[in-house]
Parts: sequence; structure tokens; C-alpha cells
Amino acid sequence: MSKISVGILGTGSAVPDNVVTNEDMAQRVETNDEWIRTRTGIRERRFADENTASSDLAFLAAQRAMEAAGVTAEDIGMVICATVTPDMMFPATACLVQDRLGAKNAAAFDLSAGCSGFLYGLSVAVPMIQTGMYKHVLVIGVETLSRIMDFEDRSTCVLFGDGAGAVVLGPTTEGRGFLSFEMGADGSGGNLLKQEAGGSRNPATQETVLARKHFISMAGNEVFKFAVRILGSASEAALKKAGLSKEDIDYLIPHQANTRIIDSAIKRLELSEEKVYVNLDRYGNMSSASIPVALDEAVRAGKIKENDTLVLVGFGAGLTWGATVLKW
Repeated sequence: MSKISVGILGTGSAVPDNVVTNEDMAQRVETNDEWIRTRTGIRERRFADENTASSDLAFLAAQRAMEAAGVTAEDIGMVICATVTPDMMFPATACLVQDRLGAKNAAAFDLSAGCSGFLYGLSVAVPMIQTGMYKHVLVIGVETLSRIMDFEDRSTCVLFGDGAGAVVLGPTTEGRGFLSFEMGADGSGGNLLKQEAGGSRNPATQETVLARKHFISMAGNEVFKFAVRILGSASEAALKKAGLSKEDIDYLIPHQANTRIIDSAIKRLELSEEKVYVNLDRYGNMSSASIPVALDEAVRAGKIKENDTLVLVGFGAGLTWGATVLKW
């Protein structure tokens, strides 16, 4: 019996209304617009207000994806939420979203793989549908990174933003949908990007709070070198698994972390800039939300056409990486 072909039936996204420019950041930390733009490509980002949590943004993105897919909450068999900023350690943010959507037939769990989380979520969801376990799976990438940013560390706090993106996966016609995945991890780089306290190793104490260990900590140069290497190589590996080459790419949706990292991938894959979607300048790095938000915007802007070959690729804390090839 042949496997069911699985594709994206609908996309959705949600970002906070609050726009925070580089000039705004310069009021909070010693930096300036030129310093941020030349090193990262970021001009502004979105921060959630005090009443908005990850589940709120995830719920809105999920609603929009389900509407685009033409499915109801009762059609969803599984909710996977990729996040490193859940509403709380437990219950899972996916369960909170499942309840709010009224997806009473769905199982639900969270997944933690840093900025690669959305791709990891896809790689888990696709086989579930291929084997007939579920017909429709909702995959969400959501972050409220503004909650864990250290506004005394200018090297990290200017990089990140909040948002959510979602997709509904389901059966599609043969030859369409997801063609391959290339996933990986290198835990030896775990210390390069982390939130050190708050878990079982360093539970919250007055000392961990005062030492600012509940904020994002990153060895920027080391993560940059890793990202430049892995973005292109993971894309090429996924293409090879699909029996394709870089000449077959119609559109690339990379993780939105730094324009120099994206430019290195464009150069390695020999793509024109018109074939790459970049919204980093408007949102900063939204971690697991970056790729699904970019995908949703590209779809709604009409940039992705039927039968286009897409590559989605990202990297993140762990260190983790992932790439997938799909026929739209």
C-alpha cells in the first residue's frame, strides 16, 4: 500500500500590534538603528502586550490556517505546538489552544527545538497522516520572546520578536506535498544558545533571578558560523533526498535570523533574491514562528504558485536544524 501524499491545506499567522523600532530599542539599551541594521538587517519587531501570551497568538494563527484550509475544529486530529516560550511549563500550550479552538477530537502536545521547532513539528506530523493515524494535523510555531529577553544585553535583545504561524496538514494529490525532510541536532552546541535557569538543573531562586539566568543567553559569533554552514547544507541534503537539485527550487523560505545568514544560503544555492522570502526587517527573529509567518505572508501575497517546489529551512537552539522540500 502506497503512502498517503501529505500537503499544506491552509496557512495562518498572527503578530502583536505593537511595533518596536530600532529607535525604540535605543531608548532601552545602548545601541542605534545603523548598528542593528548593518549587522542583522532588522528595522523593527513586534512585542506582545502584558495581556497577550503565546497561546493567544497561536489561537489566532490557528483559526486563520483552519479557515484557509476549509476545515473545522472537529476535523483536527492532532495539535502540535512548537515553542520555547509556552504560557507555562505545563499544561502544554497546545492543550490550551486545542481547548480554545474547540478541537475536542484532537490530541495535543508541545515540542521544543528552538528556532527549528516548526520544521520538527512538520516532520512529526507528516508521517502521522501518511500512516492514516490522523487525517488533519495542526502545526503551530509561536513565541513571545520579549518575555525572556535581557534588555541589558544589546547583543541579544535587539534580535528577537513575538509572533505565531500555523498550518493545517492533510492528504493531497499524489506527487504533491512534502517530498523529503532533513533533520539534525548537535547537542555539543547546547551551551551556545540557552535559557539557563527555570528547569530542573537550575530551578528558580532569588539568586538565579538576580544573575539574570532566566533570559536568553547566546554566543552570537559561534551560532552565526554554525548557521551559515548549516542553512545551505541542510537544504542541499533535503533536495538530494527528494531527487532534486538546487536548480529545481522555485521558492526558499528560510528561518529569519540575520540577513547575512540568509544571503550566504542564497549564494550557496545560487538563487535570485526574487525566489527568497524575507520579512526579518519587519519582525526580527521570531524563533519557531519565523518560517510559518513568512510562509503565510508569501502565500497570501501570491508569491507561491501551484506546483512550485519549495524549500523551508532553519536552525536553532539545541543546536538543531531542519529542512523540507515540498511541491505546492
